[in-house]
Amino acid sequence: MSSFQDAEKPEKPSLLKRALALLILAVVVVLVAKIVIGFVMAIFWIVVAVAAAIAVLWALKTLL
Repeated sequence: MSSFQDAEKPEKPSLLKRALALLILAVVVVLVAKIVIGFVMAIFWIVVAVAAAIAVLWALKTLL
């Protein structure tokens, strides 16, 4: 009967494996966050550049 109970409980990974998995997840989360933030910042600077170009064109049109 004890062998039946042992068969129902799967073995948990060792503490070292769990710590390594947690470290890998943390690294992946940091990398994905950096990629997403970089993408958002790229879009922001493109919008800023377009707005600056429009402002320069408006200013030239107003002055000339």
